[in-house]
Amino acid sequence: MFKKVLIANRGEIAVRIIRACKEWGIGTVAVHSDVDSDAMHVRLADESVCIGSHQPQNSYLNVSSIMSAVDLTNAEAIHPGYGFLSENAKFAEMVNKHGIKFIGPSADLISKMGDKIEAKRIAKKYGLPIIEGSEGAVKSFSEAKSICKEIGYPVLIKAAGGGGGKGMKIVEEESQLENLFLTAKNEAKKYFGNNELYIEKYFKHPRHIEVQIMSGKNKTVHLGERDCSVQRRHQKLIEETPSPVLTDEQRKNLLEKTVKMVEQIGYEGAGTVEFIYENGKFYFLEMNTRVQVEHPVTEVQTGIDIVKEQLSVAFTGETALKQSDIDPRGHSIECRINAENPALDFQPSPGTISVCHQPSGFRTRVDGSIFQGCKITPYYDSLIAKVICKGRNRTEAIQRTLRSLDEFVLEGITTTIDLHKKILNHKKFLDSSFDTNWLSKEKFY
Repeated sequence: MFKKVLIANRGEIAVRIIRACKEWGIGTVAVHSDVDSDAMHVRLADESVCIGSHQPQNSYLNVSSIMSAVDLTNAEAIHPGYGFLSENAKFAEMVNKHGIKFIGPSADLISKMGDKIEAKRIAKKYGLPIIEGSEGAVKSFSEAKSICKEIGYPVLIKAAGGGGGKGMKIVEEESQLENLFLTAKNEAKKYFGNNELYIEKYFKHPRHIEVQIMSGKNKTVHLGERDCSVQRRHQKLIEETPSPVLTDEQRKNLLEKTVKMVEQIGYEGAGTVEFIYENGKFYFLEMNTRVQVEHPVTEVQTGIDIVKEQLSVAFTGETALKQSDIDPRGHSIECRINAENPALDFQPSPGTISVCHQPSGFRTRVDGSIFQGCKITPYYDSLIAKVICKGRNRTEAIQRTLRSLDEFVLEGITTTIDLHKKILNHKKFLDSSFDTNWLSKEKFY
């Protein structure tokens, strides 16, 4: 196994990776910005290197500083986590060219699957159903108008290199098209440096369902699916597995087709294939070529450490997992705890945590990087912790999650804990009769 791994990330995912490395007996290097010098991931790592100021482009996105930290510490591999440089193909290529192992798939596959238009072509080629829309980037407004007329309104305009809801616009009728097309183009250029857009049919009541895979040179296995339909602004808040709306036949069909596609493209490592699900049918959405924020809910359900397996695949090129050994049981739920004020349209809530008591107990897990006295800065993503609970069935998983949220005490900042309680107690959640647009329509405050 690797002797030393540098974690090119921060926060809870950096802590998660450090824990996995320690269980493999791997030395760890944390990188940090000036404002993160006292952060949990820095405290837990064997070594740490300051790589720049608080602006992400000067630190966690600063490739030259990160590579200098690798040279300084003699790390053998880099784990990128999620976000930041995790799906940057040029970074992955540079890392490998320097003789350092990038813990993830090849730069070529990161590039192809990171381009939503190319990913759609690949998915179609290998038998996954795709959403009706433009075949490639839309070159002009007149072409956009023609495509929209052909597939019918409402439509969704999306940035080819985008994510997190940026560069994404819903167009209900033709009179809105020109303004929203130009707005999306400008946002795509601003956030992703690529103003290419594509257009696809918009689903009014979709579920968001994704498949977790682990793949090596020898084989690909799935670790089941996750239902990630509780979202705000196209960002997930609650994930659960298994999906409460799928039949056994639908699940089997989805999982088998996904594994077949991933095997055929020669993927290595952990990855997630995401789908839109509506009226009993699946449509390929995208593939994330990294570990997901919500991976713990699958770990709790299957008993498989996805991050440790990532490290193993990166070192050996193969996965020791067998599909027959993966036996998910019961039901698991994950709640993302963000430093935000839901009553004020999810306004960020930076500050110092004055009281911190995290839940525990039977089949309760907390992934985070917080502690009493730690500072939550306004410079990075607002995710500070994740509560993951498992039950014998969905009802017990919900009750255990509610119990755990009641135990979670955080003072000094405002969080989404109260919102999660409201959601988990809501009739629509209990009945699983919601879709990805539910939170934007429901009045919780």
